[in-house]
Amino acid sequence: MSFEEKVVLITGAAGEIGRATARKFMNSKAKLALVDVNKSALEEVVRELKLEEDQVLTIAADCSKEEDVVNYTQEVVRYFGQIDVFFNNAGIEGKVGPITDLDIEVLDQVYQVNIRGVFLGLKHVLRVMKEQGSGVVINTASIAGKFGSTGLAAYTASKHAVIGLTKTAALESADFGIRVNAICPSPIHTRMMRSIEDGVAPGKGEFVKEKLIQSIPMKRYGEVDEVANLVYFLASDEASYITGNHYAIDGGMSATSL
Repeated sequence: MSFEEKVVLITGAAGEIGRATARKFMNSKAKLALVDVNKSALEEVVRELKLEEDQVLTIAADCSKEEDVVNYTQEVVRYFGQIDVFFNNAGIEGKVGPITDLDIEVLDQVYQVNIRGVFLGLKHVLRVMKEQGSGVVINTASIAGKFGSTGLAAYTASKHAVIGLTKTAALESADFGIRVNAICPSPIHTRMMRSIEDGVAPGKGEFVKEKLIQSIPMKRYGEVDEVANLVYFLASDEASYITGNHYAIDGGMSATSL
């Protein structure tokens, strides 16, 4: 499962899951194109991973803006000549609260990043991969894309949409030697989960966390490295006959839902 000389493009690369996934591919000698809206955070990732200049390209971009997506796609091709793996990972949680209390701006904001951003990434990166005749895409959905999630209407709807986009992209890309899948993490130890916990019950995040843990058969949150391992497998030739599906990494939560 070596990725030597392969080019891996990661959006949301400065977040915990993006960073862990970059480390996983780095250890397999991949070349990395790291995209995030936060340029200084990207530079921190490069320092943390001790990446060499010829091994990494960092691009500050807003994935909800088509001109930024066109730019990061073209920059990667100019710098490395190809895109072999695309981890379409950038996303936000939005404000927590019941539908009746949410301003429409919350839905619009989450839509812009989680749906529009994923769509634009697929649109422009798949063009490169189709011309190459090869490539792998992994979109970040969520178990919230498989079930309902109280207080997270915008996020839940967006992740359902990511799964739909994944299936459509897989069908449209199979003839070109491209595979497209999605991952569906449950609660993972990240900043996003801390934000959701506090949003559910302000000032009582630890209580919310313990309640969530009790709903997970394995009785713990997942770790970012465990998510990175799933992305790595789906990107590898070991998963060569897997496309058009979404894979839970959830400590058994999906097994408990009707």
